[in-house]
Amino acid sequence: MMSGAAKNLQGKFITFEGTEGTGKSTQIQLLQEYLRSQSVKAVVTREPGGTKVGEQVRSLLLESTAVPVDSGTELLLMFAARAQHLEEVIYPALEEGKWVLCDRFTDASYAYQGGGRGIADSEIHKIESVVHEDLKPDLTILLTCTLRTAMQRVSKRGDKDRFEREPARFFERVQDAYLRLAENYPGRFEVIDAEQGVEEVASMIEHVVKTRFLLQEPGRMRP
Repeated sequence: MMSGAAKNLQGKFITFEGTEGTGKSTQIQLLQEYLRSQSVKAVVTREPGGTKVGEQVRSLLLESTAVPVDSGTELLLMFAARAQHLEEVIYPALEEGKWVLCDRFTDASYAYQGGGRGIADSEIHKIESVVHEDLKPDLTILLTCTLRTAMQRVSKRGDKDRFEREPARFFERVQDAYLRLAENYPGRFEVIDAEQGVEEVASMIEHVVKTRFLLQEPGRMRP
């Protein structure tokens, strides 16, 4: 499998992380609209998913079923979908100079399968090094809110998937794992309080992106 370092990646790779109910999907769409106003082509995608294979894995992992899924199996399926996603969507878009806005990436594996399921970070890192040793997001937006707020938002969606049915303690561990990642990689992470209104959160994200990547007036970018 070809690593990111072996490719000519001209675009920017921005990932959005957070537990269920933090508003990632909404903010990704708003950021895409902002980038479009700046004449920046952006591809929106998600994990697990983003490809035909990935969406099939997503259905398998999120479907509520009485059949238990082993934590190790869950982790391997996530990375299998990720490998396909990288080769089919992410790397090609970045090579073309497009920006990729991804709803979750490998940090989610450390948070959910690591923090949530209890798999050691060292075991996750072994698989990560095989799938994409040299590729890291240029920016990771971590949206946070209280678990009470998150669960209230999730309850409005209707039927819950397999992850959304996990107990509160599971999501506490996931949230803690995300915050540890942000603390360990402050140069890549931006933690944003998603308790605020949609427009307020979007404005903060736009400011971060503008500051980090030197976006100017609509239609122009600094060389």
